[in-house]
Amino acid sequence: MEKTETPQEPRPMSRGMAVAYAVGLPMALLLLIFLPAGTIAWWPGWTFIAVLSAGFGVSALVLARVNPIIYRARSRFQAGTKAWDKALLSVILPATAAILPVAALDAGRFHWLPVPLWAVLAGYAGLLLGTAVTAWAQAVNPFFEPGVRIQSERHQRVIDSGPYRFVRHPGYIAALSLFFGMALALGSVWALAPAALASVLLVLRTAWEDRLLRAELAGYDAYARRVRWRLVPGLW
Repeated sequence: MEKTETPQEPRPMSRGMAVAYAVGLPMALLLLIFLPAGTIAWWPGWTFIAVLSAGFGVSALVLARVNPIIYRARSRFQAGTKAWDKALLSVILPATAAILPVAALDAGRFHWLPVPLWAVLAGYAGLLLGTAVTAWAQAVNPFFEPGVRIQSERHQRVIDSGPYRFVRHPGYIAALSLFFGMALALGSVWALAPAALASVLLVLRTAWEDRLLRAELAGYDAYARRVRWRLVPGLW
């Protein structure tokens, strides 16, 4: 697609969709945690929700000031999202959601495998770190969309500031921290299984997206030669 003279930004979310998000996401979170736990009196679940809400609430306030267009970009999958990405996400997203009920069944109801306090605290550290890095990446990158595509109509360009100075896909390393952080913060070993599945597929997504960007996004190949690491400096 040829670039138009004026970038075509994503349409804003409709009022109905905004209401659905505002009501549906909290309700889904409550159901995924407390229904498998079998009780609303499971205090680790409430602690988890409080920390998660605080972390994402602060990041939302920051993003509303520094990069408000990100809410349009991330409100829906845009036309042109690659078919292979949709296939990967059809497994990654359910696996990510499964972390919560599996953890609630394990730690909240059946108590299959105890998790030491230090591991729970490490989980919360991973949760907050992932939230912070995600917000940092979204603050500097207006093209941070939920689907993989070349955003020609938005005049997509290479972003090399913020965390992109260190790794090419900081949002994905943040997601990995969130996956494992959620499982451990809720005190579950079994929830590490869906977290691991989501992580393996996310690493595959990183490789495929990187290959697409090097082939089709102007300037990305030169950027990839400057910033060598996709996810972890010194490793990959």
